[in-house]
Amino acid sequence: MATNRIDLHRQAEEMVTLGADLLEWRADAYDKVTEAGEMLSLLGELRQAIGSIPLIFTCRIDLEGGLRQMTQELRLALITAAIISRKIDLVDIELCNEHEFVDVVRQSANANNCRLILSHHNFQETPGEAFIVGKLQEAQAAGADIAKLAVMPKNPADVLTLLSATNTARNGTVAIPLVTMSMGEAGRISRMAGGLFGSDITFACGSQASAPGQMHIDDLRRGMALLF
Repeated sequence: MATNRIDLHRQAEEMVTLGADLLEWRADAYDKVTEAGEMLSLLGELRQAIGSIPLIFTCRIDLEGGLRQMTQELRLALITAAIISRKIDLVDIELCNEHEFVDVVRQSANANNCRLILSHHNFQETPGEAFIVGKLQEAQAAGADIAKLAVMPKNPADVLTLLSATNTARNGTVAIPLVTMSMGEAGRISRMAGGLFGSDITFACGSQASAPGQMHIDDLRRGMALLF
């Protein structure tokens, strides 16, 4: 989530020291992300700093929590440039993008040994179980290697809805890996226990969270150790 080069190196070093299994660069947080040359140069430095740790590249659309507005043409150019650089292992884009946008990213990812995460975020509420399962199915049908969904709970029952939907998808028609989470303070249990219901990845943070309710990696590991 760094906004500048110095902070990015600091955060990368912190996460390597903390022993993260994989890292996500939220490039939309970086001040000069719209300058392709600057972004690619920094991506090379980041790859060198983290070594062989798998790297997710995300330039989040503003409609789903992205930190800056930019044209779809610019976003697509930045995302495909990151893929073609072969400095990343996974790329995360949103299902709400136009079909043509998704197709271009998927084809570029397939050609450059990069795995595609198709994601959906709702920061206002938790839809019903059928909707959640449907979105995960939609990601699979659109060619995702990994389907991701994050929703905001208004009460504990919403968290149960998310976990139940994850279990339904995992044991039903969704055959690809899943990443699901309930955000905010109420949803923290989903970050610790999601793996029991079928979620394959959980997100933690170091010094700066990228979503409401993210826990520090050390706290998350302690919580998971009690469950697994």
